[in-house]
Amino acid sequence: MKAMQVMSALSQATRLEVFQRLVEVLPEGMASGELAAVIGSSPNTMSAHLAVLTRAGVVRSDKVGRTVVYRAVTKSVEELSRFLAQACEMPDSRA
Repeated sequence: MKAMQVMSALSQATRLEVFQRLVEVLPEGMASGELAAVIGSSPNTMSAHLAVLTRAGVVRSDKVGRTVVYRAVTKSVEELSRFLAQACEMPDSRA
């Protein structure tokens, strides 16, 4: 798992908000332009954010006709959560 890449991608406020929005609209997803309008970002900036999220594996894109629809990939974040939970477990003091 690419824990550092996922954490890095989601550590930026706009990218985290994009991911959260995409989770809210699962399974339909949203087009880049629609996301930019909802978030209040320029289309170019949104494309850059989506590229980072896609490389980290937390967003995927699908071409639907002439539109590219982006969807959240929750599996990556679920794997990160499990990884962090295991990494933070305290050793059993009774052993």
